[in-house]
Amino acid sequence: MSTLSYAVSDSTTMLRRSIRRIVRYPSMTLLLVGMPIVFLLLFVYVFGGTLGAGLGGARADYLTYVVPGILLMAIASACQGTAISVAMDMTEGIVARFRTMAISRASVLTGHVLGNIAQSVVSLAIVLGVAILLGFRPAASPLGWLAATGMAVLVILALTWLCVALGLVTKSVETASNLPMPLTFLPFLGSGFVPTTSMPAGLRWFAQYQPFTPIIETFRGLLMGTAVGGTALIAITWCAVIGLAGYLWAKKLYNRDPSPR
Repeated sequence: MSTLSYAVSDSTTMLRRSIRRIVRYPSMTLLLVGMPIVFLLLFVYVFGGTLGAGLGGARADYLTYVVPGILLMAIASACQGTAISVAMDMTEGIVARFRTMAISRASVLTGHVLGNIAQSVVSLAIVLGVAILLGFRPAASPLGWLAATGMAVLVILALTWLCVALGLVTKSVETASNLPMPLTFLPFLGSGFVPTTSMPAGLRWFAQYQPFTPIIETFRGLLMGTAVGGTALIAITWCAVIGLAGYLWAKKLYNRDPSPR
């Protein structure tokens, strides 16, 4: 077998390990999926009437507006679980054991990344299903759905590599569970829940230029069948920058520390 074949085979094994861990700890999955759903219910049924009126419509209009931000929150929440899983591996010494075995070094992190992509896609499907039950009616064409799915996978990949690095840089599982938390709440400081035009000047500037705002606007346009213009290119660029930075950071951290913590 070639080096590439060994890497693919070992990565597949690590993917199965990651999926088994997800199945073994369903409470973590429920927690990571449940938080975006709670926020969806909270903002639609508690604040939706008032915020919908502010958008010039009703509660149903606010549901349409808020779903893309909730979907991004679901992605960030699932990626937080990756940081926890990586930190568990590093603190429990299993990575040190893997280093003594004849397996591809890259496969350990690749298994975490692929496992989280699968978990995130399932989380998105659940959150989107709840939104549809609440009355969300996307108007995307088949091509729009395909583009939205591709965008979602790109965002998941970028945030997952970042969270892998955050899991490697921490020295405890508790820290790893808290460090990625700002990613979950960053949609609040963007266009996820209210238009950026309604914010004070300083906050509006941050909201308009932070990475999650173009991603949310791209999701919103693709799901509702409206034009996304150059926003999609900005969103893709942000994903590429975050993903590459996270990958290089994670690779450096993983290769630098061969000993268990």
